[in-house]
Amino acid sequence: MGDLRSTAFGEADVVVMLDVLHYMEPEAQSETLRRAREALAGGGTLLIRMADAARGLRFRITTALDLAATRMRGHRVKRLHHVPLDERRRELESHGFRVEVAPMSEGTPFANVLLVARYDRKAT
Repeated sequence: MGDLRSTAFGEADVVVMLDVLHYMEPEAQSETLRRAREALAGGGTLLIRMADAARGLRFRITTALDLAATRMRGHRVKRLHHVPLDERRRELESHGFRVEVAPMSEGTPFANVLLVARYDRKAT
């Protein structure tokens, strides 16, 4: 275990990041995604769950509860750093990923989506 911003990923077929990137500054998010792509050098899948800022009130509910839960656990988080879904998708595509977006919050007041980013070494 360690800090996601600096721990080596090694080689992987799948990298999973659930509700974690928004705790990092945008530059650290980009660096972490770059390192995840390197870990998938032979090809593989990156799964990212994130809140979709375009969902208005549902996004605000999602982020308010996330921040409250984090503080209740004793973590000192001043703010969250959400990247818009379209921007995140473009960033992943710039790393050679094919990205699919799947809704994850049907029937709930939340705004979570799952990004399924596939990297095929042979396609690049």
